[in-house]
Amino acid sequence: MTKYVYVTGGVVSSLGKGIASASLAAILESRGLKVTLIKLDPYINVDPGTMSPFQHGEVFVTEDGAETDLDLGHYERFITTRMKRANNFTTGQIYMSVLEKERRGDYLGKTVQVIPHITNEIQDFVRRGAGVGTTDAVDVAIVEIGGTVGDIESLPFLEAARQMSLKAGPNNVAFVHLSYVPWIAAAGELKTKPTQHTVQKMREIGIQPDALICRADRRIPDDERGKISLFTNVPEYGVISMWDVDTIYKVPRMLHEQGLDQLICTKLQLNTKSTDLKRWDTLVHEVLNPAKQVRIAMCGKYTDLSDSYKSLNEALRHAGIHNHARVNIEYVDSELLSADTIEQLKQYDAILVPGGFGKRGVEGKILAAQYAREHKMPYLGICLGMQVATIEYARHMAGLTGANSTEFDPETPHPVIALIDEWQDADGSIQKRDEKSNLGGTMRLGAQSSDVAPGTLAHDIYGPVVSERHRHRYEANEHYLDQLQKAGLVISAITQREKLTEMVELPREVHPWYVGVQFHPEFKSTPWDGHPLFTAFIKAALDHQKA
Repeated sequence: MTKYVYVTGGVVSSLGKGIASASLAAILESRGLKVTLIKLDPYINVDPGTMSPFQHGEVFVTEDGAETDLDLGHYERFITTRMKRANNFTTGQIYMSVLEKERRGDYLGKTVQVIPHITNEIQDFVRRGAGVGTTDAVDVAIVEIGGTVGDIESLPFLEAARQMSLKAGPNNVAFVHLSYVPWIAAAGELKTKPTQHTVQKMREIGIQPDALICRADRRIPDDERGKISLFTNVPEYGVISMWDVDTIYKVPRMLHEQGLDQLICTKLQLNTKSTDLKRWDTLVHEVLNPAKQVRIAMCGKYTDLSDSYKSLNEALRHAGIHNHARVNIEYVDSELLSADTIEQLKQYDAILVPGGFGKRGVEGKILAAQYAREHKMPYLGICLGMQVATIEYARHMAGLTGANSTEFDPETPHPVIALIDEWQDADGSIQKRDEKSNLGGTMRLGAQSSDVAPGTLAHDIYGPVVSERHRHRYEANEHYLDQLQKAGLVISAITQREKLTEMVELPREVHPWYVGVQFHPEFKSTPWDGHPLFTAFIKAALDHQKA
């Protein structure tokens, strides 16, 4: 029978529920249990796909093409289970499902209400995410409820969790609550009152936490832990301190050493082998003891919020681990890059242009691609980064003056990047769309395979076939590929199904390492295996540094 651990948060958001949930999952997995994680998001958007990165941070894409919360990236980096569409759902999806059932008459004329219809639907979605009734059923499903206890939006999720614990029985559901214990500098002490109040709010809802994870900038002394225990009705051994650390990969051992995994196993009556965190210790040692350092310029437009590039940052750090190097990522706002400021890039060891949507900052990204090409600096363009590299090459090497993407200039004379249904017909005119696209349904999403050309850098990295995840609308226009290749651009990977451009590069006799990819390789990187593309990129940056 699948057991459930609900993880909730209180006092403030951004405490690290995702890291705490992933760390608990990692410890339980190390004990031989089959574990998955599910994220419940209380916003009404169907998914985060149409939300600005400034609003929501990165959109993580699963193998089956779901646009999900960035916490699913943490989940995949911490445990071996791959996330699917069913591992993340929102209030919007729940209400959409219930309303579709109501329109079909599934409720037989009953009045549809939050209780029981919405809460039952939430429970059904949770069981689906846990694989109940299938061969994918897990031993433990850790269910993270987004938002903060006390918010009106998350009440149906909390009520569904309470009902589920009542139905399943006391030894099949556990509750872990994450709270904030602030340090008040003027008083010179940690304050436990916010934690007392957030647990009080939980108990009003009908949920008694089995464990409290207390976030603070320092370890919480035993006296404060005892006080928190007394006022929250949580045993002192269940009050877990989670302080700030220099790498998130220390968190699993931190929680294990305070007995969180044993507490959960006892509560859920799970008989397991002993915890083995040796590989985590090795990983932490490698992270904290690099032999070299490398500086990467990330030229993007969401540089004010590092969560916009969460998986990308982690993938670069994983590549650093596999090159025994610390990767120092420095954000360069592409909006501020111009002919007068572009020389600032010479101080770096490599240039990376990440994905993005919209016109803002694009010309700066094109300048970054040009600078990397002309100065023989290692360059990695991801998604839009590949597209701007193609535009730059078309303008300056293929003689296509005014070349652009129709996303940025619908009237461009040379749409080297365009939507598939905008590609030129035989008489050279642009095939315009008849109506505005549904932004939530026009993306190429999820894992797709491509054939890789022999003798290319891409083939050295991936071998004959590359399978990666995608999230984009615009493609390299097939009508310009011959002109670009005659000018020296190498199309090194083509999709197996639609024959679309997946990778471009420069010949190695022209440039030591210059690659653009249409997919998002960062979604498949883990600290254990790294990722071959990023590992090769960081190696090229180190080689450039030596030169």
